[in-house]
Formats: sequence, structure tokens, C-alpha cells
Amino acid sequence: MTEKELEELRRRKLLELQRKVDEEQKRVQVGQQLELQKQALLRSILTSEARQRLSNLKMVKSDFTAQLELQLIQLAQQGKLPIPLGDEQLKQILIQLQGRRRETKIRRM
Repeated sequence: MTEKELEELRRRKLLELQRKVDEEQKRVQVGQQLELQKQALLRSILTSEARQRLSNLKMVKSDFTAQLELQLIQLAQQGKLPIPLGDEQLKQILIQLQGRRRETKIRRM
């Protein structure tokens, strides 16, 4: 390869890497914006005590909590939740969900 061809190849690779970096930055930025919107909605839906309980739960069961947050937002938008949802009401929801999870035990025969 000649020097010009090598330089052109380097330039293309650099442009491709820059494009990938830009795409990753946009993806991260969109993710952060969605998280901020979700947190703003949760602030309007939950009392501070309920939000604290949810954040404590998130430390232990992050996947479960992420799904629960989305379900709470959907239910509130549909008008199926009292707003603001208090800590005691959130505890009752968690107890109901825990009861459902315990029912699905696999037993050996």
C-alpha cells in the first residue's frame, strides 16, 4: 500500500470510530433523559416515604424495582392508583406481589 492509501484508511477508521463514539454518547444521553423523566413522574406519584422504600428496594432487587416503577407509572397514568401513593399503600402492593411470587414454586415429584 502506498502512503496515500494508508492515510486514507486511517482517516476512514478514525471517522468510523468517531461516529461510534457519537452514537454511544447519544444513546447514553437518551437513557439519562428517560431516567430523569421516570424519576420526575415517580416524584409526582409517590410520597417521599414511598420513594425512599422504593430506592431501598432498588439496592437489593434492581430488576424487580425497575419493572415495578414502570408499572406504577402506567397505573397512575391510567388513573388506577391513588396519587400520591403512600408508603403503606406501596407496602401493601409489595406484599401482594410477594404473595404471587411464592405461589409459583416448582416442586419435585
